[in-house]
Amino acid sequence: MQAPESPTSSSAPVLLNIGGRKYATTVETLTQREPDSMLAAMFSGRHTLPRHPTTGAVFVDRDGKHFRHVLNWLRDGSIPALSDSDYQQLLKEAEYYQLLGLDDYINEKLASKKADSSADAELTRKDVIKCIQAQKIRFRGLNLSGLDLSKLDLSEVDFSYACIERTNFSCANLHKAKFKLVEAARSLFEQANLHECEFTGANLQEAVLDRANVQSANLQDACLTGCSCIETDLRSSHLQSANLTGSDLSGANLEGANLKGAKLPGANLQGANLQRAYLREVDLRETDLTGAKLGGANLLGAIR
Repeated sequence: MQAPESPTSSSAPVLLNIGGRKYATTVETLTQREPDSMLAAMFSGRHTLPRHPTTGAVFVDRDGKHFRHVLNWLRDGSIPALSDSDYQQLLKEAEYYQLLGLDDYINEKLASKKADSSADAELTRKDVIKCIQAQKIRFRGLNLSGLDLSKLDLSEVDFSYACIERTNFSCANLHKAKFKLVEAARSLFEQANLHECEFTGANLQEAVLDRANVQSANLQDACLTGCSCIETDLRSSHLQSANLTGSDLSGANLEGANLKGAKLPGANLQGANLQRAYLREVDLRETDLTGAKLGGANLLGAIR
């Protein structure tokens, strides 16, 4: 049985391998700010840590993407402003490493953002419900940011030019609704009916459309960077010149979709259905197509 590691100098360098990403820090950084955390316990000298035989790095089986923010917190007691989705992912890491101070910090930031977005909205959910009882509904150019409009029947409503950032449309019926040139960053459309919607030129950065019905929707020139479209139904959708950089389309159904000139670097299309899709002039070199179905797809001029 191995004896616990001997205490080392607080300024001694520590090499970490977090899910394949390499980090260098010190024992002092890992133990001082959050002394009751799992990291502080690991490097207290009371435990034997398995290390790489040549580099001496300690391996932790977690996603390493957000660990840099964990280290910034431990060093400085602060982290940069993040998107809601990144805050949520970092919160999971804080909970895993038992960083109670970071946990409280993130929850305060999320609560503050939610309060700010609700205060900015020009209408309430109750106002919207009253409006949709009218024959023709238009919310063109209004600020509806942060509202919870989930599960409402908003079919054929005109939201063109509106600000709907962080708005919750989950499970809503938005059949044939118009979202031309809207600001919809980080909005939620999970499992919503977006069949035949117009999103021309819309900003949907980091929006969530998981398992939504987006059949035959027009997303030409839309910004979908960092967007989550897991198992989304995008059959026959129009995505010409859309920016899908870094988006997650794993398991999405894009059969017959038009992606001519779309930007897909860093996009995840694992297991996606791209049969008979139009992919002319698309650069696919940095796109993950593992397990994707490409039967009958038009790849003329595509770079692979």
